Amino acid sequence: MTSSRWDRIRHGWRRFLELYEEAAIAPYRSAVARERRDAEDLFLLLCFSDLMGIPNPVSYYTLELLPQMLDRFHQWHLRQGMERSPLEGFR
Repeated sequence: MTSSRWDRIRHGWRRFLELYEEAAIAPYRSAVARERRDAEDLFLLLCFSDLMGIPNPVSYYTLELLPQMLDRFHQWHLRQGMERSPLEGFR
């Protein structure tokens, strides 16, 4: 067999595997995304809980994460139903 034939077979097999994976994962994609978002929401709550008046015994360690988490914090507090950010005026 020529290399072009092998290339077509490999390409066809890859395409088949992509379609199979898509068909197997598609029904669960939204559930997985929702669980990931819920886990991230809980993580953000734990990181910023002391700023919202909830005692956090590990706030010293989560303070290091503040610069990385500020970008995602705005979307999170809107998703939680807070109209104003608890971090307003905090720099």
